[in-house]
Amino acid sequence: MPAEAPQPVNRRVLSGMRPTGKLHIGHYVGALQNWVRLQENYDCFFFVADWHALTTDYADTSRVKDNILEMTFDWLAAGLDPERATIFIQSHVPQHAELHLLLSMMTPLGWLERVPTYKEQKENLKEKDLNTYGFLGYPVLMTSDILMYQASFVPVGEDQVPHVEITREIARRFNQFYWLDGERRYSHDRALDEKKRVQVFPEPQPLLTPAAKLPGTDGRKMSKSYGNGLLMSDPEPVLRQKLKTMVTDPARVRRTDAGDPAKCPVFDLHKIFSSQEKQAEVREGCTTAGIGCIQCKTWAADNLVTLLAPIQERRREYEENPKRAWDILEAGSVRARKAADETLVEVRESMHMGLGYEAPSKGAE
Repeated sequence: MPAEAPQPVNRRVLSGMRPTGKLHIGHYVGALQNWVRLQENYDCFFFVADWHALTTDYADTSRVKDNILEMTFDWLAAGLDPERATIFIQSHVPQHAELHLLLSMMTPLGWLERVPTYKEQKENLKEKDLNTYGFLGYPVLMTSDILMYQASFVPVGEDQVPHVEITREIARRFNQFYWLDGERRYSHDRALDEKKRVQVFPEPQPLLTPAAKLPGTDGRKMSKSYGNGLLMSDPEPVLRQKLKTMVTDPARVRRTDAGDPAKCPVFDLHKIFSSQEKQAEVREGCTTAGIGCIQCKTWAADNLVTLLAPIQERRREYEENPKRAWDILEAGSVRARKAADETLVEVRESMHMGLGYEAPSKGAE
């Protein structure tokens, strides 16, 4: 078997979100804040995963387009810059579907059935019929999203690392079956042995996003499906009213009862959005009953309002001119299609399925 040529290392990052409409602050802390930092130092591709949305919500697509725009408003308002990152819509790059089809031909069913979220979501979404090929095969679609841009890094939380691992496994399996001729791909490198083979896909690495425990108003994980979120676009009065209803340490029944910040969801917000000095003040006031829960919530609201004010101001600019956001998505989709075409040329060539006539290699009968 020919020796493998060393793989080039790029600094390309790929990540996406399903379009579910307006985002909550959990999305900001868990992903967007990190994306904004990454675009300064990496070649970033961020996409609206509208096809992925169909894997669980295929029965009603009436709000998909509106949800795409609402989410894009939040992305741009948070600081994603179309001059620094490629921002696009998954379904506007049909090459994803072709690569998904090709990868599905070689992906063992057992790999898909063992993905942790497969059984978990089937259990949690019992009201939906998820006995579909699309739901079972969504990790292959996710893999095509990542490999299409030959991304070296995928920003994820600790619980999402298995998703990147199956992408690595599928890439490894593809590279075992198919490869490119080293001389043809790197013809500028005359020192390269023409017998060396070059892998089509790099195996992406997870780029761990710092985890933050962000509870919703009911104390559970902040989630749209629970209706307990604090939206990035919530006006100040709405935000303050939601926080007033947020659960606290159950031991603080009366104003004079001392509390334990470690058991209070509101303090989890302080740990993310408040300064060390303010956290110390809250901790002291809570444990000594020096402050009540209303005061604690008011301070948390003050910090959130300060953080979100400039974001909401930028969001209003796009709300007033939604075509501007749509144009950004379309321009990003054009750039993404160009990059996707380059990858598919190599995929087809490696699989001997290239377009057009190709003369037989020397020695062929």
